[in-house]
Amino acid sequence: MMSKIPETFAAILGVTNEQLDFHRTESISSDLTLKALGMTFQVNFIINTSAANINSTIQYLQQHQIVNGKSDKYPLIAAAYMGEVGRKVCEQNNIGWFDLSGNAHIIAPKLRIIISGNRNQFLNQGRPANLFAPKSSRVTRWLLLHHEKSFTQREISRATYLDEGFVSRIVTRLLKDGYLQRNNESAVKPKDPELLLSSWRESYKLDKHIIIRGHAPARSGDELLKKIAEISVANNAKYAATGLAAAWAYTKFSGFRICSIYVEKEPDQTFYEKIGFRKDPRGANLWLLIPNDTEVFLGEKKMEDINCVHPLQVYLDLKAHPERSEEVASELKNRFLNWKNNA
Repeated sequence: MMSKIPETFAAILGVTNEQLDFHRTESISSDLTLKALGMTFQVNFIINTSAANINSTIQYLQQHQIVNGKSDKYPLIAAAYMGEVGRKVCEQNNIGWFDLSGNAHIIAPKLRIIISGNRNQFLNQGRPANLFAPKSSRVTRWLLLHHEKSFTQREISRATYLDEGFVSRIVTRLLKDGYLQRNNESAVKPKDPELLLSSWRESYKLDKHIIIRGHAPARSGDELLKKIAEISVANNAKYAATGLAAAWAYTKFSGFRICSIYVEKEPDQTFYEKIGFRKDPRGANLWLLIPNDTEVFLGEKKMEDINCVHPLQVYLDLKAHPERSEEVASELKNRFLNWKNNA
């Protein structure tokens, strides 16, 4: 990994390898010193890009007067791949970064480089998956849905129907990674709900649920959504809209074509016949999702006679949707998950 840094950094700066002077350092405050374009950069390479690890690295640099304008050398944090959470932490602390996948955010006198959109070329690196796996994420979901309160591990265990020992391991990890804070009674709550949600979304994958994609005749997504709701209620079948359909129900921000609906189990043939559904992922306008954990229904709300999962779950699911999903996700987050403004 370290050997790839000079070549990657030269490409990011737009200089040749010969125009970049670099050497490994013996300094406790950096791994590499890179010189180019008349500037000196001190690079710290990190493997674990959790919020806690990046914060501790920044604090360490601050203690050694490497940041905040106390040195004529510019500090940079480098990683194999810098995810959304790591980028946010760096930018909040005004420290530049780049990754070996070719992304960067470097602001210095006479220099402004912002590169994004390159995919992670080191998918085996990064945060262990179990922290936000279906079962583990029950802890995060409960704490975010009740972010204003603190809970003991026993209270979390009872609320999430998880073993106390399992909850203890997840809470310990969340504390270690800097996502939770503990009070004098040993109860915990999110330290920064927005950061915790961003970390969860970064590792969240919609295709971990069973997704049945197909097409049902309808003049609009709205018409299809209402038809499915009416049939589900008539059959006493549990359902809840998510994705673009639920975001529209919550915000009316943008129309939609694809209806994404959580169901407890695959509907029977009668349901398919009533809506004229045919399974075909090509041009699908209906996604039926059978969840890998029924906790997705936790906090569901009724919006104009449409059952919708909580905005938290909608925000997660929008990550995998097409159309204007990111724009819609931002609007939903600003209205319903903007903890800083609602603090």
